Amino acid sequence: MIKRTLGQGLEVSALSLGAMGYGKARELPDRAEMIDLLRTAVERGMDFFDTAEVYGPWTNEEMVGEALAPVRDKVKIATKFGWDIDQETGKHRGGVNSKPAQIRRAIEGSLKRLRTDHIDLYYQHRVDPDVPMEDVAGTVRELIAEGKVRWFGLSEAGAQSIRRAHAVQPVTALQSEYSLWTREPETEIIPTIEELGIGLVPFSPLGKGFLTGKIDLNTTFDSSDIRAGIPRFSEEARLANLKLVELTGKIGEKHGATPAQVALAWLLAQKPWIVPLFGTRKFERFEENIGALNVTLDKADLDEIEQTNIVIQGARYPEEMLRRSGL
Repeated sequence: MIKRTLGQGLEVSALSLGAMGYGKARELPDRAEMIDLLRTAVERGMDFFDTAEVYGPWTNEEMVGEALAPVRDKVKIATKFGWDIDQETGKHRGGVNSKPAQIRRAIEGSLKRLRTDHIDLYYQHRVDPDVPMEDVAGTVRELIAEGKVRWFGLSEAGAQSIRRAHAVQPVTALQSEYSLWTREPETEIIPTIEELGIGLVPFSPLGKGFLTGKIDLNTTFDSSDIRAGIPRFSEEARLANLKLVELTGKIGEKHGATPAQVALAWLLAQKPWIVPLFGTRKFERFEENIGALNVTLDKADLDEIEQTNIVIQGARYPEEMLRRSGL
C-alpha cells in the first residue's frame, strides 16, 4: 500500500483503519469477523490502526490488541487518552481529564489491553481546559523518553493548543474531522500544522456515511444511531446536502469510482501529509475504500468541486455534544 509521512518522520499507510465501531460499549456478535477484518487489512498492506481507551471504555482496545498481537511488528497503533475514566472500574465519569497522573494511569491500561510494550502514536483525545497544555505535552515527552510512547498527537485541538504543545514535545499528527462536508480546518488549523510540520489524520472522511451515496431522504436511523440526533442528518439538511453527493457521483463516473472513493481521493489530493481515517465493519466497504488510492482527481475535478460552492446545511454535532467535548 502507498505510504505517507506524518510529522516527525512517522511513515504510515496512506489510509488508516479506525476500529471505533468494533466492540464499542458492548460485545458485538461479529467480534471474530472484526478481528479477521483487522488482520486482513494488514495483509492488504495497511499498517496504521486507530483506537481509544474511551471506546467501550476498554472493549475496543482489548479487541484491537487481540487482533494485532500476532502482527505487532508490522503495524503502528494509535490510541488516545484524556477522558475522565475510572482506571479501576472502567467507568466513564463524563468530561475530560488530562492531569499527568491520569495520563500515566491511562497509558499503563492501554499497554496491557493492546498487548504491547509501546504505543506508536498517543493522542490527547480532547483538550482539557483545566490542565495546561505544557503539562500534557511534558508528560507525554516523559513517556516517550521511557519508551512507552513513540509519537505524540492531538485530537480536535485549536491552533493555540497545537502551538503550545508542539513547543514542549513536537506533535506528529492532529486528528480532526475534515472532509468534503466539514471544511472548517482549512481556515486556521491546516495552515498552522503545515507551518509546524504536523500531519493530519482526518476522521469521518465519509461524513458518517453520508458521502458514500447510500443515504437519502428515505433513510431512517435507529434511536441508538448517533446520526439520528445530528442536525446535519435532519431531513431538511439532507435534502440540501445531497447536492454534494450528486457532484461526487458525477465526478466518480468519469473515473469509474464510487462517491466514497471520490471523497477519499479528494482528501488525499489536498496535502501529501494527510492520511484519512475511515471505519467499517464490512469487507466489501474496506475494499471499496482502499480502492480510492487508485483514483487520481485532476485539476478540473478539484476546480469543479470548489467552483460548485455547495454550502453544507446543519451542524456536525448537536450543541450539547459540542459543548461537552469542548469543541
